[in-house]
Amino acid sequence: MRIYEGSPRQDFEEAFRSIGAFLDQRGMREVLLVEVPDGFVVQGLVVSAGGGSSWGESMGQQVKETLTFLDEDIARFMEEAVARRGSGRPADWASAGQYEKAFRVLGRYMDEQKPRDVFFFEQDGAYVVRLLMSGQIGSRHVLAEFTREDIEAMIAAGAASRGGDDPARAVPGA
Repeated sequence: MRIYEGSPRQDFEEAFRSIGAFLDQRGMREVLLVEVPDGFVVQGLVVSAGGGSSWGESMGQQVKETLTFLDEDIARFMEEAVARRGSGRPADWASAGQYEKAFRVLGRYMDEQKPRDVFFFEQDGAYVVRLLMSGQIGSRHVLAEFTREDIEAMIAAGAASRGGDDPARAVPGA
């Protein structure tokens, strides 16, 4: 994912799209994602399978779960996604989960910013993003906030720019 050690990560759009698809399948909510030297750590809430005997316990409990995605894992997820999309089945973006869509457009935004590393968290469909940016005067953190409506607009703009099939190519200014 990095061209050489210490370089900015390449292609947040596809990496985050892959992570988002995994989280959608896992049913994770209210996520936090932090970039680490060899990948990403994601933490969020999931419903654990209930095993108790009472009615409330049989529905499960919401628990915090932490996942580590190494660069090798992300590369494998991305290869599998490309294979699925290239397998002759039409890409059905409409059936993609919310995190796959949201993470993809956030990744596109981050690719345009070219940060040295990233951190973001989501609450109720809104995201706060912290990017470590490098410049002539050194490195500094930059914050950006995306409301649920901003994310929905970014997803819709991407879909419209690509004929409605696969968004995230046109991200409005944030």
